[in-house]
Amino acid sequence: MQRKKKVFRVFGFILALIFSVLFIYPTVVTLADSFMSEKEISAHYGRVLEKNTDEGMYYADGGRDTTYKTDKISIRIIPNKVSLSQYASVLFKSPEYLFKFWNSVELVVPILVFQIMVALGAAYSFSRYSGRIKEIAFFLYIILMLMPYQVTLVPNFIVADWMGTLNTYWSIILPGVFSPFAVFILTKYMRRIPSSYVEAAKIDGAGDWKIFTKIYMPLSKGAIVSVAILIFIDYWNMVEQPLIMLSDTDKHPLGVFLAQINTGEAGLAFAIASIYMIPCILLFLYCEEYIVEGITYSGGLKA
Repeated sequence: MQRKKKVFRVFGFILALIFSVLFIYPTVVTLADSFMSEKEISAHYGRVLEKNTDEGMYYADGGRDTTYKTDKISIRIIPNKVSLSQYASVLFKSPEYLFKFWNSVELVVPILVFQIMVALGAAYSFSRYSGRIKEIAFFLYIILMLMPYQVTLVPNFIVADWMGTLNTYWSIILPGVFSPFAVFILTKYMRRIPSSYVEAAKIDGAGDWKIFTKIYMPLSKGAIVSVAILIFIDYWNMVEQPLIMLSDTDKHPLGVFLAQINTGEAGLAFAIASIYMIPCILLFLYCEEYIVEGITYSGGLKA
């Protein structure tokens, strides 16, 4: 029996290692290719990046290169020659990329902050008080959460047009603030908090505000952080909402702009993508323990 357990553990470890490598490999390739020159990228990915022509690779400046056209794709994680020209172009020569990055920040931060605030109040109400009306409301929240965003995109567009918020950040921020995802997760978490904590607080004369701020919020810290990270990643990578709601391309976030980069600027795209990944990577590395704690519903409830 012990031998079988060891075999299963080894097999599970190998399987997890394989999947981990597969998941992290695209990120490593993106970071590595961001330090390659444009010609080296063309040499490795010629067939992928070239346009529908047999005359060679076309670049953003109208030039053409047939030397580095290749029929085979060669993925490299170590550049032949490290080049920082792509990052110099993004950070110093092309300020529009930094403006797009700031657009992403302006969209995501308000959605993150206010969605958590709304979700905390709603989740506390759903978890503390019972009743048919609230159960129906919570059930509707679940139904809305199961719907893909594309289903509600047209109604959101109609409402935004009626409110006069089209082509403004409000057309994206308002639906994001009242998204049901955070309410559902925090409600399920708060319902696991023992009622004995609340009863003891009531004996000491605590009201709803103190129970909420001194018991529910501290015990839900893991869930709040994990939900915040998931919200940030979701809206940081959004594409459909800005394309539909914002007709002014100057207001588009960097995620939308990445898809519009010319094929002759592949190295630039790799550099921008690497910069774009930094907030998500840092957030995950710093808050990894909270993600696990929140998802497993164990934070703050251990004896």
